[in-house]
Amino acid sequence: MSADISKLLQEWAYEPGKINVRMIEGDDGEPKIQLRLDLGIMQMQVWGRPDGHRPRGYDSLLDYHEAQLDQHVEKQGSPSGFSLSEEECRELRDEAVQYYHRYVCMMLLEDYESVIRDTTRNLRVLDLCGKHASTESDRAILEQFRPYITMMRARALASQAIKDNEPKAALHAIDEGLEALKQHFSEAGQQDMFEQSNEVKALRGMRDALTPKLPVSERSELKRRLAQAIEQENYELAAILRDELRMLKE
Repeated sequence: MSADISKLLQEWAYEPGKINVRMIEGDDGEPKIQLRLDLGIMQMQVWGRPDGHRPRGYDSLLDYHEAQLDQHVEKQGSPSGFSLSEEECRELRDEAVQYYHRYVCMMLLEDYESVIRDTTRNLRVLDLCGKHASTESDRAILEQFRPYITMMRARALASQAIKDNEPKAALHAIDEGLEALKQHFSEAGQQDMFEQSNEVKALRGMRDALTPKLPVSERSELKRRLAQAIEQENYELAAILRDELRMLKE
């Protein structure tokens, strides 16, 4: 069997300016994701680690290191003293890139549950390295990607809710994503970056497009809750509900 993939590349031409992705059935009968690049084709597994490997017998390096952390806590009584070397952090970053490629592809294929799975997983990588990397640079380097991953996860959650005809759940997912972004910029001491963030603008744009799709009964429910909040003198909640009603009217 020839190792030359020229025929495959000719059959699936690369289109500049867009992400070229498709789902195919592998020779083993299992689905595979393929991403067409300018110089070739990247193929990924749908489940588990995208390259199909099981490092150290685990589904991923992240799973391995989390298991090591659990064992450390069980033995020592706390996570204190557990650390990741520079090489281990580099390997975790390289692995996270694989999941990034897959969840971008899955978003285009509208497999939102897989996007939620992989973005949630990559946020765990940020948390693990941020808390336990042995060097300051390794603790900080991945944080620049948190807004994008958070936004993608919120979009996937909202898109799945819309697919399930649950507009209220979609709005809730977007609001949770916006709150997570606000908290991120606040903790980073960059509160002014929240309003300028492209991720925030993307989620707000999605929310604006979704709001008119809410049923009329949703407006009635908001009015009922507003009246109840005022009666109970819960003015903070009342202010939030007024904002919700104003956005519905707009």
